[in-house]
Formats: sequence, C-alpha cells, structure tokens
Amino acid sequence: MSERLSLKVSNSLDELPRITAAVEELGDREEWPPDLAFKVNLVLDELVVNVCSHAYDGGVHEIEINLNSAPDALSIEVIDSGRPFDPLTEAPPPNLDAPLSERDVGGLGLHLVQTMMDDMKYQRKDGRNHLQVVARRDK
Repeated sequence: MSERLSLKVSNSLDELPRITAAVEELGDREEWPPDLAFKVNLVLDELVVNVCSHAYDGGVHEIEINLNSAPDALSIEVIDSGRPFDPLTEAPPPNLDAPLSERDVGGLGLHLVQTMMDDMKYQRKDGRNHLQVVARRDK
C-alpha cells in the first residue's frame, strides 16, 4: 500500500487535534503498527509546535504537512514561510549530561525527532522552510 496525505493548517496549536486525527486515519487505512502511529504523531506535534512558537512574530500563517506512506518508509514534510531556520545546523545540541535542575527549558524536541526518525533533511526553497523526516518501516 502507498498513500499520500496533504494538510494545510494555520500556525495555531488549536490545529493539533485535527493533525492527530488525520494521521490516525491514514495509519488505520495503511495498517501501521501502533508504535509507528504514535511516533508520527509525536514527531508532527513537536515540529508543528516549534513552527507555531518560533517561526513567526504574529499573524495567521499557513503550515503545509505532507505524508507519504509507502511500504518501505514513511516520509513527513513540514513546510512553512516563517523565518529561515535549519534545525540540523542552527539548533544547539541539548546538554543531556547536566542535572535536570541545571538544564535550559526546551531544546529536547528536535533531539527527540532526530532520535526517533531515520533521516532528517532541511532546505530553504522559494522563501519557505522545508523539513523532511523519514521513518523506515523495515526496522
């Protein structure tokens, strides 16, 4: 089976339940194992929250989410027109060795995404951020 899902949502945290419902529906149709559906929802939640929280200085903007569910891999692309940000080179690595009381708030989300996904690519194209993450299904 192979199916695509495209969503356009606003940069509002109120959109998260709609994203989750669409992902769960796709996962049901594609017969994903429960751990894959959980992983995809967690990753999308983190990426969309980051865009909503950091990409814009206000106003309503569109975020495009594309999922491609193929037999060998699942790819997720999040596209936004916010300020340029390459999470692969610009996000500071989290200090995982420091005690919790000494760690900065935030910064673990992108680390979590990188840990859970098999591949992560970023490019700035046509004035928009394009972040693609891939989970191989042969694991």
